[in-house]
Formats: sequence, structure tokens, C-alpha cells
Amino acid sequence: MLVSPVGARQAPPADPLTVMSFNIRYGTANDGENRWENRREALFALMRAENADLVGLQEALYGQIQEILAAVPGYAVAGVGRDDGRTKGEFSAILFRANRFTLSDAGTFWFSDTPEVVASTSWGNTITRICSWARFIDRDGRAFWHYNVHLDHQSQPSRERSTELLARRIAARAERGEPAIVTGDLNVGESNPALTALVGSASAPGPFVDSFRVLHPDVKEAGTFTGFDATRIAGDKIDYVFVPRGTEVLSAAIVRTAANGRSPSDHFPVTARVRLK
Repeated sequence: MLVSPVGARQAPPADPLTVMSFNIRYGTANDGENRWENRREALFALMRAENADLVGLQEALYGQIQEILAAVPGYAVAGVGRDDGRTKGEFSAILFRANRFTLSDAGTFWFSDTPEVVASTSWGNTITRICSWARFIDRDGRAFWHYNVHLDHQSQPSRERSTELLARRIAARAERGEPAIVTGDLNVGESNPALTALVGSASAPGPFVDSFRVLHPDVKEAGTFTGFDATRIAGDKIDYVFVPRGTEVLSAAIVRTAANGRSPSDHFPVTARVRLK
């Protein structure tokens, strides 16, 4: 039997984190009755109700982020626009509770052969794709990392090369032993080879698991792309909250909130409440 040294205290468990991944559909899209001006209030209400500690946004334009920050108080933001490394183009932004987390470090890299070159593309994707990341220190002093991505919707080689680069970046981060979370719209279903770099295979498990599948391994209707149809639950699950293998997952959901028949976005957000080790 192992006995702790006299006077030694075991560290208390970490406070749970509620994490959301949400592709909010870019605000300048010509979506008719589903344009941003008609759905933003429903989106704000959904975000207030879910009250996540961390939110990985995809397809977020600078103006949309500013509106969210004004309408859903308490968040700060990490991330840059993919077109100029500042405010132009879509963000893969990370919103975080400013009264809980200290932002220790942050950055963005481009999914290309030259990941530090702003707006660079490679591997068959004609649209610029990025990962924004942040290192946070929680109020209990524990540090962790959050990576938020939006992979290409057309090029399978780009998706596979992108997750390989992401996995290498996560493995190479300076502070060893600190856990990492990955959120994103990966534009692939759960059996796609692009996920192998993160979750591995049955014979060789990877470093991450899909938090939703930890608690709901047998759910069949788990589609997350809606096309603004809130009744559309079939199809592929392409939005994820990945957590380190062995993480305690307290809850996980696909949020199918709709208001007056209108879905707040053309994706359902996904959420997970987890306790990192």
C-alpha cells in the first residue's frame, strides 16, 4: 500500500471547464432570411444560455466578434483574421472568460508548407485555413492550451496535412505536461482519415478523443451541419471538442437550439464539460 508522506497534501481536482465549438457562418454571406442580421439575436441568446468558459469560433468576422463581445458580456478574445494576420478575413477565434483565465501566450499559424507566413496556402486548399491557439492559466494556477481550427471543405490532402501539422505543433509545445484542448469545424466525418493524427486508430490510439463520443458512443443521428434547418440531425458530425485521452468528461452535447424555427447558424454548436488532468 502506498502511503503519502506525513503532511503532504494532494492537489485538489481541477475546476471543470465548459467548452464550445461553434461555426457561426460568416456575417456577409448572402443567406436571405438567414442572413446575420436576422439570426444574431438568437445566436447571442444561445451563447448566453450555454455560458461556456471557452468558445472556439469558426467563420467569425471581426465585426461579428465585436458584436458578440458586446452582447454576451464577460469574454475576451484571442485570434487574428486569416487574410492579413490582424482583422481581415475569417477568424478561428477563441473566446475566454476574462474573470477566470489569464492569457499567457497566443498565436496563429497557417495550414501550409510555410505556417508562419500570413495568408499562405498549400496542399490543394484554395481558401486560406488557420489555427489560432492560446495558453491559459486558470484561477487555480493550472495551465492548459486551446487550439481552434477550421479545416478545408474541399481538399482531403489539405485536411490530412493540416491535422498532421496541428498534431506536431501540439506535441512540440514548450511546457510539457500541460493538457491541450482542440475545437473546430474539421469538415470531415468521424471515420475520415484526417482525424487519425489526433485520435489515432483502434490498434494505435492517438492523444485525443472526441468528448461527445466518450459519453455518447452509440448515437447515430449526430450531424452538425444544418444548412439552417434545425430539424436536420442526420449526416456527418463535423464539429468537435477534442480532449486528451483519459480526460473526465462530465457532459457533452450537440446543441440544437432554434428560435421561431430559425437555427442561429448553419452548424449546430457542440459543447463539453470536462475536468482536465
